[in-house]
Amino acid sequence: MPNFIYVTASGDDKILIFGRDEDSGALEKVGEVDAEGRPAPLATDPDGRFLYVARRDVNKLSSYSINSETGELSLLGDADLESDPNYLATDKTGHWLLSAYYIAGRCAVHAIDENGVAQSPPVEWRATGSGAHCMQTDASNRFAFVPHIGGGNGVNAIFQFIFDEETGTLTPNDPATVPQDGDLGPRHYCFHPSLDVLYFSNEQGCSVTAYEFDSEAGTLSAFQTVSTLPSLWSGRNSCAQIRINSSGTMLFAPNRGHDSIACFQIDQRTGQLTRTAIVPSESVPRALNLDPSGNFLYAAGLDSGKIAAYRVNEGWGGIDRIGTYDVGREPMWILPVPQAAAPKE
Repeated sequence: MPNFIYVTASGDDKILIFGRDEDSGALEKVGEVDAEGRPAPLATDPDGRFLYVARRDVNKLSSYSINSETGELSLLGDADLESDPNYLATDKTGHWLLSAYYIAGRCAVHAIDENGVAQSPPVEWRATGSGAHCMQTDASNRFAFVPHIGGGNGVNAIFQFIFDEETGTLTPNDPATVPQDGDLGPRHYCFHPSLDVLYFSNEQGCSVTAYEFDSEAGTLSAFQTVSTLPSLWSGRNSCAQIRINSSGTMLFAPNRGHDSIACFQIDQRTGQLTRTAIVPSESVPRALNLDPSGNFLYAAGLDSGKIAAYRVNEGWGGIDRIGTYDVGREPMWILPVPQAAAPKE
C-alpha cells in the first residue's frame, strides 16, 4: 500500500492527496479537498493520524483526520487565528501545535484536544519580531527555536525558547537570541538525526549555516556557513525550506531565482557540510520534502505549478529527476506522511 503525500495548491484553494510508490517514488493523485482561503503550511501529528493546515487569507486553522487506508481527509474542526501563520509543526507528544507568523511577528502554541482538533485561543501568543518563519521542538521536546528572516523584512535572528510539554508554554532561554554573522536571514531549519547539530537555511544569505546544539542548555552556536549558489552567480535569489534525509547523510536547500536544489553531504562525525551538487528545479522551488525513507525528494515550483520528483543519489552526491507532476496554482507545501497508524484504543 502506498504512503501518502499532501500538497497545498494555494492558488486553487485545495489540498491534494497523492499516493506514493515506495519502490519507484512515483506519485498518483488519489483525491483532493477544498480548503477556502489560500491553504499553505501543513503539519501532521507524530502518529500520522491527523493533518493540520493554515488557511492564510481567512486566518483559520483546520484539523483533519487521515484515513489510514485511502489517505482521505475528513474535516474535524476549524479554529480562528489572530493572523496568518506561515509554518506549523506539532510537538513530540502531538498535544500541541506550534506556529510562526511572518507579518504579525509572533509565535504561537495551540492545544490539540483528545480528538485531534487544534483549539483556539492559543496558550501562547508571543511577540518576537517581524519575519518569524518556523518553529519546532528538539528531540527531547524541551526546547524550541524561531528563526526570523532579515533583508529589511525581519529582525535577522533566531529566538531560543524553553518549551513546557505539560502546559505548552514558552520561556525565553539564556541567551534569548542567537547573533547572526551578517544579514543572513535564517528562515527554516532541520535537526540532524544523531548529532547535536541543527542546519538553518538563510533566505537573504543564500546559504546554510550549521549550529552546534547544546542539548542540556538548549542553545545554539554557529560553526559553518556554506553557499547554496554557484560562485559566479550574480542574479537575484533567496533560499526557502531545508530538508535532511533520515540517515543524516545528505541535506537539501532550494534556490528561488537560480531555480535549483543545492545538495550537501554531511560528515557523520563533525556535522560539517560539503556542497556536492546544484541541480536544476522547477521555477521558484519554495516547497520541498523527502519521503520517510529518504530515498526520494519532491520539490514544487511555485510559478510552474509542478512537482519535480527526484531519486537521492549518494553515489555522486546529488539527485536524479525521475518524474514531473502537475499540481495546480501556487503549490506551497509538500508533506509526505507514512501510512497512518490505526486509531489507538
